[in-house]
Amino acid sequence: MTRYADIPKPIRSGLVIVDPERGTPQRIIVLQFNPDTLERSVAPQAAGGEGGGGDSGGDRNEALRLKGPAQESWKFTAEIDATDQLDVAAPDGIHPQLAVLEMLVQPTTAQLRSASKLSKKGTIEISPIEMPLTLFTWGSKRVMPVRLTELSVNESAFDVNLNPIRASLSIGMKILTVSDLPAGHRGAELYLAHLAQKEQLARRARAGSLAQLGLGGGI
Repeated sequence: MTRYADIPKPIRSGLVIVDPERGTPQRIIVLQFNPDTLERSVAPQAAGGEGGGGDSGGDRNEALRLKGPAQESWKFTAEIDATDQLDVAAPDGIHPQLAVLEMLVQPTTAQLRSASKLSKKGTIEISPIEMPLTLFTWGSKRVMPVRLTELSVNESAFDVNLNPIRASLSIGMKILTVSDLPAGHRGAELYLAHLAQKEQLARRARAGSLAQLGLGGGI
């Protein structure tokens, strides 16, 4: 008879906030439940531009050329439910979990105050606020630098103090590539490692044959 202890626990997906200089994790966000589905979009960066064929005025010599890695975006729905963790005290409901995710797309008060002080001093050009490096992890074969592009929250249950206790979040992300990050940036190196692992997986796929395509006589 199988014991519950023999059943392996599923690996959780999540986000890791990394110091881009030292490479040390600053915060680890483990999703309470793994999303049921993942929506992925991969668009090639064609050298001739979108639809770079003769009809759109593109250079025919560029038809098979790529000017960089594909642009990839991910979208999924995450669930947070305090009632599923009754053994964990939640005096603020799921406010803390929501706030952690929202801070991935918000500058801190210290950064905003610093920018405001520079503005009052008459600084003509103020550099945009740089956010920490964010990694999305989906098992050991998918660890990618990302930027959140969408965070939509649907709060569906509340406690007596109106703290949210259940919510679903639609999260959209853009995979950051070497085209998005400076040369030598830690995120760029992590993207290259992710791409190299994808190349290894592609080599493991079983190759087909021309006969399966009805082209036994060759091309």
